[in-house]
Amino acid sequence: MDTLKRERPIVAKLVSDIALPKMFRVRQNFSHEHISVDEIPEIVKKELSDKRLAQRIRPGMRIAITAGSRGVANVALITKSIADFVKEQGAQPFVVPSMGSHGGATAEGQTEILAGYNVTEDYVGCPILSSMEVKKIGVNDEGGDVFIDKYAAESDGIIVSCRIKPHTAFRGPYESGIMKMMAIGLGKQYGAEVCHEAGFKNMAKNVPLFGKAILKHAPILFGLATIENAFDETVKIVAVAAEDVEEKEPPLLKEAFTYMPCILVDTCDVLVVDQIGKNFSGDGMDPNITGTFCTPYATGGIDAQRVAVLDLSPETHGNAIGLGYASATTTRVFRQLNFAAMYPNAITCTVLGGVRVPLVMESDKECIQCCVRTCNEIDKTRARIVRIANSLHLEHILLSEAYWDEVKGIDGLTVESEPEEWGFNANGDLW
Repeated sequence: MDTLKRERPIVAKLVSDIALPKMFRVRQNFSHEHISVDEIPEIVKKELSDKRLAQRIRPGMRIAITAGSRGVANVALITKSIADFVKEQGAQPFVVPSMGSHGGATAEGQTEILAGYNVTEDYVGCPILSSMEVKKIGVNDEGGDVFIDKYAAESDGIIVSCRIKPHTAFRGPYESGIMKMMAIGLGKQYGAEVCHEAGFKNMAKNVPLFGKAILKHAPILFGLATIENAFDETVKIVAVAAEDVEEKEPPLLKEAFTYMPCILVDTCDVLVVDQIGKNFSGDGMDPNITGTFCTPYATGGIDAQRVAVLDLSPETHGNAIGLGYASATTTRVFRQLNFAAMYPNAITCTVLGGVRVPLVMESDKECIQCCVRTCNEIDKTRARIVRIANSLHLEHILLSEAYWDEVKGIDGLTVESEPEEWGFNANGDLW
């Protein structure tokens, strides 16, 4: 940082003449269909009360319930509702952190991540057994060894609780969901490494390869999957028997795609992201929204020439994975970086770009100016800038004046304000 300070006057001068355009607020109109929080316990109970599923939980059984590291809507309440149902059947539930290498690849770090989502022993009403130790349960169809969390492997039954959602780095019939939660989440550091070793090019094959082996050799009872709408709200909760996962998960993934939010303008010169973090996406900012994909095996999102990242969420605890796909960031972000949290995730998944550090600018204003200044073949006096709070909450976004006439012809966009100047304070940071 001393070097950065010495060079500040030179860097600031290079971007100071860039005048940022006025911005106006628009509302993106997505479906608000969702399940109210009050309804969740009863819906979970109804799904699990299906005779074919409920009879699998018998008195005295020790039942493992998975809980992941993503910011799943209502994850604490859903986990608690599953645990309550298990106890009603006379069995003994416990929660297993199921997040591959996340949390710095430590048992303590994974427990801390769950606590950040209020998945604690006090709230869910059962023990949380966190360990990075795994146990071999069998081999897959290609003869490869399959390991899962030791506590889960030694349980009498496993309930795979997860969210089904498009993945950020590959496409296939099984992306983020039940299969992946088993193959990588329950696989801990070992399982994550094995699945990622062949790269994301082969992830669409490896996730079901290991997932099917776990269904065959581990005491999986059923999955309880959620789908979310564009507002990070639970829109569907569905129980899937172990023997039905292979058939029923792909249609649920297709359904999840229909609820994904997006930025309703296709292109911009600069995308400004106020915050990134693991609570918004496993990639810090969801490339399905921002276009910042870490591999060539998935596409989508807005086409932006430059991306500015201004801050990290408190919930990400300094894990700024995904920052490497930004063009520039701020000293505020730089000071928060926790490499011990970032690097295990990157090394395990074998994709290193996300943990690189982009240009570090002194303030929010300089960061955005730098991005505009370095764009090619644009009118810098009328830069097309899109600003979002994060990649998860997209109902309200800001657009620069260059979009003023264009948005009137875009279905789903409603203008909410006149163009206004950016609200920078004396230090050049946004209020």
